[in-house]
Amino acid sequence: MIRDTSHQDAVLAPPPGFKLKRRAIWIGAAIAVVALFAGMLATWRSSEASVSAARLRIAEVTRGTLVRDASVNGRVVAAVSPTLYAKAPSTVNLKIAAGDTVKKGQVLAVLESPDLSDALKRERSTYEQLKAEVARQHILADKQKLLARKDADTAEIERLSAQRTLERYESVAQVGVIAKIDYQKAKDALQSAEIRARHAAQAAGLEGQDVRLALQTKTSELERAALSLGEAQRRVDELTVRAPVDGFIGTLNVQDRMVVAANAPLMTLVDLSKLEVEIEVPETYVNDLGIGMNAEVTLPSGTATGKLSALSPEVVKNMVLARVRFDGDQPKGLRQSQRVTARLLIEEKPNVLMVARGPFVESEGGRYAYVVRDGIATRTPVKLGATSISAVEILGGLKQGDRIVVAGTDAFENAQRISINQ
Repeated sequence: MIRDTSHQDAVLAPPPGFKLKRRAIWIGAAIAVVALFAGMLATWRSSEASVSAARLRIAEVTRGTLVRDASVNGRVVAAVSPTLYAKAPSTVNLKIAAGDTVKKGQVLAVLESPDLSDALKRERSTYEQLKAEVARQHILADKQKLLARKDADTAEIERLSAQRTLERYESVAQVGVIAKIDYQKAKDALQSAEIRARHAAQAAGLEGQDVRLALQTKTSELERAALSLGEAQRRVDELTVRAPVDGFIGTLNVQDRMVVAANAPLMTLVDLSKLEVEIEVPETYVNDLGIGMNAEVTLPSGTATGKLSALSPEVVKNMVLARVRFDGDQPKGLRQSQRVTARLLIEEKPNVLMVARGPFVESEGGRYAYVVRDGIATRTPVKLGATSISAVEILGGLKQGDRIVVAGTDAFENAQRISINQ
């Protein structure tokens, strides 16, 4: 039989006052539990509801620099995408297909327009006719000037002959060899010859001016015909549609051998060497936008910076289209119509009270916020200022260091005080 250890045990008596101390500990613990329960009961009674802290997002009011910005969506588009048009009613002969890559100056289509071709032929015929008339006018002008000079020279010869006759009469009139009446006739003949010679010289000068003006008129008509011929030739040359830039054919609006009207769109050429971002900006930001505003574009390869280069004056579905041009070299790997996001940097406001942005900004028009103190969220009137993607400016109602509920207030139902359970 195995013996136990009962013969080794001894009963020890508790020290004096042990029972009293244990009773005091139990009483103190009970009082603490009652006090905690009373505090929790008072807090619960003072609040209108209770919400778990896990359902809320609480942020602290701080002071710093607020960057006003706007996050927008956009897509990559070609900065240069000209649309080519038909210059006249014509039949289209396409030389390319949609999607083809083309070089600057390459023939894309040839338009057939009988009206312009006939007009060019008429203008060329008119020009050749006037050219021949101008050459003929040169000949007539020389001929008329020669005839006028001939008459003037003949009159001058007659004058010289009359002068010599008068001189002979004067030499013999002293000795009375000739009659006085013959001498007077010789003087009259000289005066008559001088008058004819003078008039012939003047007539020759006037004839020269006349033929010069006639030649100038014909030359002006020839120049006008040359301008008309050049315009007709230019219009015919425009029937050959050439690529204005390097790129590819984005859209074909016509089919081969199709008859089109004047100014009808033929095709759209896309230049992929120069790409921009077309963004859709909400109408609420329009008053703050301006050409040259900085922007950050988020791409798969990283973030690129740019500037606002164009702004549409039209509002479509509460959106305004704008263009962002990249700074420096164009980022690699961009594709036409690629979807991207952009951040417009509108304004920087230094040394302002601000808090993280959340749904509380939109609730009740941003006029109230729930300030958290000692586990109680109290509905407090506030005044908000400028907003950005991540923060909002506080103009009144809060101070630095306050903690407010920025998300999850939809469960508060506009209660004045809400208890937050940890």
